[in-house]
Amino acid sequence: MNRFAALCCLGLVFVLATAFVDRPDPVEAKETVKWYTWEEAVEANKKAPKKFMIDIYTSWCGWCKVMDRKTFSDPKIAALLNKEFYPIKLDAEQKEEIIYNDHTFNYVGQGRRGVHTLAYSLLDGQMSYPSIVFMDESVKRIMVSKGFKNAKDFMQELQYTSGGHYTEKTFEEFKAQSK
Repeated sequence: MNRFAALCCLGLVFVLATAFVDRPDPVEAKETVKWYTWEEAVEANKKAPKKFMIDIYTSWCGWCKVMDRKTFSDPKIAALLNKEFYPIKLDAEQKEEIIYNDHTFNYVGQGRRGVHTLAYSLLDGQMSYPSIVFMDESVKRIMVSKGFKNAKDFMQELQYTSGGHYTEKTFEEFKAQSK
């Protein structure tokens, strides 16, 4: 009986000791996108040049939220974005001003909703959400991708831009050759 009590106590001590050990949650162990603000990305790019991937969204855009949940949460997408790009979230209706290259971009109210002039500039005034803008290391636009993309389709866009294929062929040609 004493042996049984000793084993029970030892088991209880083990359970209590391991209950407080910090183990990574399997969901947390997946790679997630490290999002930057415009200013953070521009500053980081001065030290370590990379391409930019700008997710232009609004708080009311349903497809933007689906893309966050289904596309940007994909560990392979997150890994490639973090390695090759400065991923930026830009709210097309944000009120805070952004200063870049001695120009101030700000919010302009229009009717029920307004628009941030940086988002307007990046999309050439063709406002559609979600929209992804890819830019090279010198902050020159590579391409604009409008609408929701699932992880597979978005991965093609990431590979096209990160691999520099845009200097040789159109995205449509790249997609055709990738099949």
